[in-house]
Amino acid sequence: MSRPGPSELPPTPTVEPVAPPPLADERPTSAQLKRDIESGRTGDKNPVRDPALAPLGTDDEAAGRAPSSARTALARHYETIGRWLAAGSPRASAAHEKADGQPVVFLAVTGAIGIALIAGVWLSRTGMAGP
Repeated sequence: MSRPGPSELPPTPTVEPVAPPPLADERPTSAQLKRDIESGRTGDKNPVRDPALAPLGTDDEAAGRAPSSARTALARHYETIGRWLAAGSPRASAAHEKADGQPVVFLAVTGAIGIALIAGVWLSRTGMAGP
C-alpha cells in the first residue's frame, strides 16, 4: 500500500488574521485597498483573508486601464478614514451594523390601514355609516 503524496493544492491561509497596510503611501495600489477591507479597517467584514478569483482591480487591468494611484488613494480614503469621520464610527451605516433599521413608515401605514378597516366595520355594524 502506498502513501498518499503531498497535496497538489497550495495551503489557503483564509483563517489567519490580516494585518492592515500602512495608510500613508505615495502610490497606493488596489491590493492595498483589498487588504484594508480584509483587515477589517473599513468595517465591512471580519479581519480574515478573502480568496478571490479576480482580485480588486483585475477588471480594470484587463480593460487596459489599471486604476491610477490617485483613484486608489481616494477609494482608500473614503473606505477607511472618510467613513469613520462621516459618522464618528467605523460602522457608519445600517449595513455595517448588520441591521436594516426600523421600517417605521411601513408599520405606520399598515397600522393606519388596519385602524381604518376596523373603524369602517364598527361604523357599519352600529349603523352610523351611510346607507
